[in-house]
Amino acid sequence: MKDYDETIAFLGELRCFQKMVFFLLCASIIPNGLGVFAIIFVGGIPSHHCLIPEVNLTQEWRNAVIPIKMVNGKEELSRCSRYRLDVVRNLSAQGFIPDRNVNLTDLEQESCLDGWSYSKDIYQSTIVSEFDLVCSEQWKLPFTSTVFFIGVLSGSFFSGQLSDRFGRKPVLFATMAVQMIFTFAQIFSPSWTTFTILYFFSGLGQISNYVAALVLGTEILRGSVRVLYSALGVVLFYAIGYMMLPLFAYFLRDWKSLLLAVSLVGLAFIPSWWFIPESPRWLLSQNRVQEAEAIVRRAAKKNKVQAPQVIFKDYRADETKTECKTREHYNLFDLVKISHVRATTLIFCLVWFTLTACYIGVSLNSAQLHPNPYIGCFISAAIEVPAYVSSWLAMKYFSRRLSLSSIMLLGGVSLYILQLVPQSLLELLIVLEMLGKYGITAGSAMIYVYTAEVYPTGIRNTAIGICSMVSRVGSCIAPFFLELRQFYKDLPYIILGSLAVLCAASILFLPESFRQPLPETLQQMQKRKRIECPCIPRKEKTQSLELLETQV
Repeated sequence: MKDYDETIAFLGELRCFQKMVFFLLCASIIPNGLGVFAIIFVGGIPSHHCLIPEVNLTQEWRNAVIPIKMVNGKEELSRCSRYRLDVVRNLSAQGFIPDRNVNLTDLEQESCLDGWSYSKDIYQSTIVSEFDLVCSEQWKLPFTSTVFFIGVLSGSFFSGQLSDRFGRKPVLFATMAVQMIFTFAQIFSPSWTTFTILYFFSGLGQISNYVAALVLGTEILRGSVRVLYSALGVVLFYAIGYMMLPLFAYFLRDWKSLLLAVSLVGLAFIPSWWFIPESPRWLLSQNRVQEAEAIVRRAAKKNKVQAPQVIFKDYRADETKTECKTREHYNLFDLVKISHVRATTLIFCLVWFTLTACYIGVSLNSAQLHPNPYIGCFISAAIEVPAYVSSWLAMKYFSRRLSLSSIMLLGGVSLYILQLVPQSLLELLIVLEMLGKYGITAGSAMIYVYTAEVYPTGIRNTAIGICSMVSRVGSCIAPFFLELRQFYKDLPYIILGSLAVLCAASILFLPESFRQPLPETLQQMQKRKRIECPCIPRKEKTQSLELLETQV
């Protein structure tokens, strides 16, 4: 039997059918961009201080009952303490005036026994004000994000197996429904615990939907269109969804209204069930040849081309399996047996971990980027568009090693030197942080391709799976990196920037893969030189970008 791509070549690469599939699958990623960082506004921290109940206090004492503290060089009302209310009430009743008859620094303080008062200048309500996730309970907010990314980690384990067993299309729409239903259910959460449990399942559906759409598109589309879809189409529509988030949040200042809007966006994709087909490749792997032929014939009709009388002639479902048996087999331990391969794997794991931790950390911090959190988040989302485009161009024309190392160095140095810029230079701070976000985002888009090109066929998916798992650990830890601001304001970016610079140097010790044939064995992988001039072009024909599909 001919190669699958050759068999369906009569359909063309980018005609009516392919355009429809390309757009609908890319559009199905928009809810992912909307939902993954919704916690920025759903969990926004409004200004707050101890609630003062209605007791008999003079106006002077009511204004002075909250202590003043210095935070980052500015005077602010204490968020977690007040002067003892019984003492203040007694002094007020005796006619004493604060700071005139009484030295406030001598008064004993107490915690917010009556709860907190939250400002509504920016947020009408968030889960922070709803469940009082402040002061001694503030650890719950980053933990909420961590639970979400644990859900993402769990979904990455199961989504591939589910789609292999039940088909790409059913899993795509089922996981979209999971994401939509559990996001909607969060609105009715009576407690933080319930909200967090539902958030876990929302994260599980989030990644499963993304992976299913990516696999389905790479199997239906072919040639350069497949590469365009995998490398640029999916991530650009993800960025569009991300840019829509601050717009939704600006007009919907209540966290429940925002989650309602985010969940209902998924309803718009229900009609696409009748337009997006199952993967003919998957149907063939299940020996469902007639169903595969029916899909290809409908595609031919839509493209107005004539299909052969018999499309998949003499097809045998076990052909691929038989062919695979002739290949050399590897397992997980082969990644660490040989020193050369072990070093390569450790470096890739470090790079994947750093890229994901930096990306999640900088993105979650976008509300602090600008005095207006909605503008800050939009800027952070918009910078991803040029990052994805430039990574696509770099993968097409330049050395993998030099490109990835340079872009991570740019991102790491930009984040590291933020500590040297005075807070008064707001524009410069924004430029540096967005340069960091640009470098990290572009690097994240490139690392999938680079990893796929370095490892041999028999162990490629295993290697990418291990690296992906390590990267998910980075996403789980990232929310707590930001909590280090309590000790030193710039400490999170010092750590993330240092890691990025370390990775930029480590990448130079990886083998080059640009314009080189893909390795089939570990022996071929070991023959590749590590340190060499990356500017020298190779004559071998590259198969690189089309291997983006191996990332799933």
